[in-house]
Amino acid sequence: MGRPRQLFIKKQVQTDLYRKTGLEKTLTAFSLTTMGIGAIVGSGIFITPGLIAANYTGPGVMLSYLIAVVVCAMAALCYSEFSSTIPLAGSAYTYVYAVFGEFAAWILGWALISEYLFAVSSVAVSWSSYFQNLLAGFGIKLPNFLQAAAGTAGVHGGGVDIVALVITMLVAWLLSKGIRESARINNIMVIVKILVILLFIGIAIFYVKPANYNPFLPFGTSGIFKGAAVAFYAYIGFDAVSTASEEVKNPKRNMPIGIISSLLVAAVLYISLSAVLVGVVHYTKLGVADPVALALTLIHQNWASGVISLGAIVGMTTVLIVMSYGGTRLLFAISRDGLLPASLKRLNPKTHVPVANTWIFGVVASLFAAVIPIDKIAELVNIGTLSAFAMVSLGIVFLRHDERFKNLDTSFKVPWYPYLPIASFLACVYLMTQLQAFTWQAFGIWVVLGLIVYVSYGYHHSRVRSAA
Repeated sequence: MGRPRQLFIKKQVQTDLYRKTGLEKTLTAFSLTTMGIGAIVGSGIFITPGLIAANYTGPGVMLSYLIAVVVCAMAALCYSEFSSTIPLAGSAYTYVYAVFGEFAAWILGWALISEYLFAVSSVAVSWSSYFQNLLAGFGIKLPNFLQAAAGTAGVHGGGVDIVALVITMLVAWLLSKGIRESARINNIMVIVKILVILLFIGIAIFYVKPANYNPFLPFGTSGIFKGAAVAFYAYIGFDAVSTASEEVKNPKRNMPIGIISSLLVAAVLYISLSAVLVGVVHYTKLGVADPVALALTLIHQNWASGVISLGAIVGMTTVLIVMSYGGTRLLFAISRDGLLPASLKRLNPKTHVPVANTWIFGVVASLFAAVIPIDKIAELVNIGTLSAFAMVSLGIVFLRHDERFKNLDTSFKVPWYPYLPIASFLACVYLMTQLQAFTWQAFGIWVVLGLIVYVSYGYHHSRVRSAA
């Protein structure tokens, strides 16, 4: 086999399906659903509605969320078929490895690493903003240099976001204690978060001003699609759910349930909150890191503002937990294939957790959160997400035609095949074209860095190639 063909050698997933990995199977369909809600509803719902309305759509922000969820739903159906056919850790990376080969899997896996790192970092920054607002209610204020990263809008004299750094490291510590404990805490926090969102909608709906909806699309119809590209940032939680495959009881049944149900619940909450938010506050004032708390302050519901801020902190903590978890399991899967150092796949014999990679991921994410402004982080998440969705959607066509998978038990099939997977692929590619030039430039630099890592290490240590 020549070297060019070796770049596209495919993972034989049948071998891994029957290999004991050491990961503990403790998660149920309910656990997966709450994981998905925990990741999807939190980061986006407390950050992106204001940013999208202020910069792209105006009051039409709910249309961007609707378009984004339709595209995400198509991708979610594709993820569901893959996760029920190949219930292995690594999510899109593992699926692409199986159908497109190693080189494509590495590029996508590397892109997903950036997705999880920047997702955790951006949520940590917003967590910090809400937490500092809560402290301000008690008359406590951090020095300007420690409030936010340099260049953050509205902050003069910023330097390091110390709160974002600390919370990210605390989440890494929690995850190092085991998935059972992390899932239990996540379930409780998700319930609290949903109640807080419903509280905001129930209060703020009485302060909606119809005049705030005019003009409905101040940036034109093109703004809706640009906003939808950013809204993808809000819906990436089900991708993190799919990384849990090897820790799920009956994954062929429970994975599709967890992925699809969490996305549906999230869509209802996002669209409802967005519609109320832009009705209460004029869209031009919403370009801040804490738009929900701002809305309640402006309608003089300060008591509720405090509750919302506390609820937002709890809610975003679940995002940090689930997305950090997803990132560590992705590193575990890539390391198990030999493309990253073996230390990243070693499990603690007591907790069954890859402790080293959990701490490494936590440190890197915390440093990003401490020094990069939030408006630069958010779109960097989207391009990794969209590339994963596109590849997984297209991968379904190859999965169905690959003789190696004919005998695998698949409990879920994508409907309207092949039209839906192809439509999902095209929609994802289109939304990628709507992202800013800065995003593509940063993504290009990240990919080049990934190629250097692959050529210098991964290619020579690939377990799949050495077994061929």
